[in-house]
Amino acid sequence: MTQIKARLIAATQPWGDQPFDTPEGLIAYCARVSNPKNQDNPDYAGLLRYCVRNKHWSVFEMSNAVVEVEAPRDITRQLLRHRSFLFQEFSQRYSDEIEFTEREFRRQDDKNRQNSIDDLSELQQDSASMMASKVRDTAEEYYKTLIKMKVAKECARVILPEGMTMSRLYVNGTFRSWLHYIDVRDEVGVTQWEHVLLARVIRNVLEPAMPIMLGISHD
Repeated sequence: MTQIKARLIAATQPWGDQPFDTPEGLIAYCARVSNPKNQDNPDYAGLLRYCVRNKHWSVFEMSNAVVEVEAPRDITRQLLRHRSFLFQEFSQRYSDEIEFTEREFRRQDDKNRQNSIDDLSELQQDSASMMASKVRDTAEEYYKTLIKMKVAKECARVILPEGMTMSRLYVNGTFRSWLHYIDVRDEVGVTQWEHVLLARVIRNVLEPAMPIMLGISHD
């Protein structure tokens, strides 16, 4: 079973005596910069909805969230393509505490090269899993042997299978970036299924920080 986890680490909070106490409240406060008489208005759900409907995305750059992600390295490589995020990732160069993981296998969609179909027979699944296990076990054995031989971690890691080793990283992004990420990655048939799952897990952990925005982002 592919391991995919996410955890909300931090979200923008007010400093000092402010008329808002949530990241979304900060966004609304900044969005009303041209309407100072109404800037302290605590009723801002309608304003955020208006900004989404009319694509006033810049206001959502006023708050940030940091999410801890754990997933196979081939999936986190796709996450790194979202260049508006900032990343801090576990380094195999400095630590040899490598976590291995199992993976599932699906059939290639003949009509859509971006899609895969979960209809392999039990025999095909077993055969694919057996081959993957052999690769994983052999790589783990040889990696540990290289470490015992005092080979540098930065050299020994080259033999590790990217799709069967885990990565842990912190992802920092504006609320605008998170809305965009969830919108483009939670799309079955376009995004790899494991990354769809990751996007959905991230959405769930972000809900406490941005309940109004996530409630309307897919309306």
